[in-house]
Amino acid sequence: MERKDYSNAPTHIFVDNCPYFITASIYKKQHLLKDSGLKELLLDCIQSSFERYQWELHHWVILNNHYHLLGKSHKGTDLPKIIKQIHSVSGYHIKKHTQVEQPIWWNYWGYCPSNEKDYLIHLNYLFNNPVKHQYVENINTYPFSSFHQFIKKQGRENLVRQFKENSDYKNLYSDKDDY
Repeated sequence: MERKDYSNAPTHIFVDNCPYFITASIYKKQHLLKDSGLKELLLDCIQSSFERYQWELHHWVILNNHYHLLGKSHKGTDLPKIIKQIHSVSGYHIKKHTQVEQPIWWNYWGYCPSNEKDYLIHLNYLFNNPVKHQYVENINTYPFSSFHQFIKKQGRENLVRQFKENSDYKNLYSDKDDY
């Protein structure tokens, strides 16, 4: 495990072969990802970056001004390279599409869930994020999430049980996600 402290950014911990919960936000919380094409482009950037560095992308949600990812690291120290690739490629296209002159991406945060319950709490938080931010009333109706793939693979009953057994996600809060 490696740790990197920054004077003007969150501390980052780099762990090999470990689950990661990652959050990244748009500069000044602007809603620059309203266009569904930009969300799809961002997802493509995320998937190709994870693949390039042999990280596993398990789950994701993309909202208008931030995203959350759950996956597993291969080499932990590749995290800054992955984020840099995602943000430079997507930032170029977002800037071109929106005509915004200021920076696109602000920062990212990484957290390593400590056990399966912690992982599931963060997964439930990720799935519920569109409801939390009032994009939709039902997570089933939000298209920019891995929720639908999860339902197809695991089934609705497993998801209902998961939410009941890991309801701590409702109390999961940090200032980085106060959008």
